[in-house]
Amino acid sequence: MSLEEKVGQLFVMHVYGHTATDPDQSDVDTNLKELGVRDAAELIARYRLGGVIYFGWAHNTRSPHQIAALSRGIQEAAAKALPSGVPVLISVDQEHGAVARVGAPATLLPGAMALGASGSHEHAREAARIAGAELRALGIRQDHAPDADVNVDPANPVIGVRSFGADPEAVAGFVAAQIEGYRSAGIATAAKHFPGHGDTTDDSHTELPYIHHTREEWDRFDAPPFRAAVAAGVDSVMTAHIVVPALDPSGDPATLSYPVVTGILREELGYDGVVATDSLAMRGVRTKYGDDRVAVLALKAGVDQLLNPPRPQVAWDAVLQAVRDGELTEERVEESVLRVLRMKARVGLLPEDGTAPEEITAAAVDAVVGAPAHLAAADRIAEATTTLLENDGGLLPLSPRTHRDVLVVGADPRSPSGTTGPPTTVLADALTSLGFRATALSTGTAPDATAVEKAVTAARGKHAVLVATYNVATHATTARDNTQAANAALDGSPATAQDPAAAEDGQIALVAALKATGLPVITLAVRNPYDVARLPTVDAALAAYCWTDVELRAAARVIAGRAAPRGRLPVPVRRADDPAQVLYPIGHGLTY
Repeated sequence: MSLEEKVGQLFVMHVYGHTATDPDQSDVDTNLKELGVRDAAELIARYRLGGVIYFGWAHNTRSPHQIAALSRGIQEAAAKALPSGVPVLISVDQEHGAVARVGAPATLLPGAMALGASGSHEHAREAARIAGAELRALGIRQDHAPDADVNVDPANPVIGVRSFGADPEAVAGFVAAQIEGYRSAGIATAAKHFPGHGDTTDDSHTELPYIHHTREEWDRFDAPPFRAAVAAGVDSVMTAHIVVPALDPSGDPATLSYPVVTGILREELGYDGVVATDSLAMRGVRTKYGDDRVAVLALKAGVDQLLNPPRPQVAWDAVLQAVRDGELTEERVEESVLRVLRMKARVGLLPEDGTAPEEITAAAVDAVVGAPAHLAAADRIAEATTTLLENDGGLLPLSPRTHRDVLVVGADPRSPSGTTGPPTTVLADALTSLGFRATALSTGTAPDATAVEKAVTAARGKHAVLVATYNVATHATTARDNTQAANAALDGSPATAQDPAAAEDGQIALVAALKATGLPVITLAVRNPYDVARLPTVDAALAAYCWTDVELRAAARVIAGRAAPRGRLPVPVRRADDPAQVLYPIGHGLTY
């Protein structure tokens, strides 16, 4: 390889468009503006590109056959443009649950925290095998999963349900199981976000978080899942744009830290596979250095793959210049290239017998993606994850003989993949199919007094109300006691409609108002399970851990008694008004 090709192997970039050579004009315009090229084929040719990552927002993932055709086009472009003939490694963030780029009709599976709630490594392994098989049929050979973070902070804005839980050893077991499952499907994995992004209230997409664990705490809380990933043969480890002073007092983010990447990950943990950055467009890695220096410093720290530099020409030129100036040696670049090539070989892109990689065919897409057996497995796994937290007076399971008319209200967040939902409609349809007369009314994630009043009006004549909640804010003053907001919604008075508690979190006001009607109220947390601690006491409370159809249908079956609740909390739920007190410990979960 020429130096330019070697450097190109270290870059993984996104590109806009649904095809490699003929994207929509709007995508051509965006590519020219952001990347300086028209399409994927030009991107590969200009940068001798080693990897491409797919995103829904880049219009790469419209449908299974379109994705497969895009993958074929990318590999054809690489074969024409790269003298070495090395195929491109196509990757995606398909964690499932809250992060999914490829949507239905592909199989959507429970995410990490839901799998943690199932308590089953076999479920985690099977989910990864199914996910991997479908990705491979689409021409995608790497999934940036599993998430190896231990979600210590309930207010964590970037991890949350993407983590398997709050117990380091439990998370370690699930990480290893998913690596095994993906490997069985021929998919490269990426444990993330090293050295651990689970204990912060800051989002590295928009700022530079600091993790204030001591070295001893890091060894105890953050390290076990990454040690397990290394032992399980993880193909790559993704770095976090976080500062951990106990590991490196320089103030540099871990992505740019030689003590963290080389000193701890490589030398202490004994890892010699690919190290990839998280997206270099994230603010967390750009607060201290310019985009040219970030790319060079990451390689000097021990990183191998540079993911999504915001100004690719700047980053590309900077790395080439650093080699020419001697700041980076060509031998150092070759170390990373060899790691990348080994990973490509492990997933069949560089067959040892010299034959061409397996073809990406429409027949494989039809046979594998969204296969009936996969969809059935997703439903079965999801049933094991739904967690029943409260069941006052044994309200659940709900019977259509005694509670036939059900109002389903609450949050309708957009599906992670854009292909399922809305949640209230999915829940209402699922309950109707189980013998209830269910009506859906979306009130949003921040219902105002008018929305709350509308819900109260719609509840009249119903036998029960199901409220889908989504990341209820942490407000100790409103948790589990909001009678003022309830009265405001019930009487609709202008004065009480401006109640500070109701303004602070409309979801709390909604639940309080519905509870004040005297009807049985059931809440279903469709993302973080911590909602129950911030809401008024209700008759029954459950956690689904995500809001795609598979989790919601499973929750409906649990509510209706068609499946027993078997999930157990993988994180503690603490009191909102006194976080030192645990309301529900790890392992809590009722059944019937």
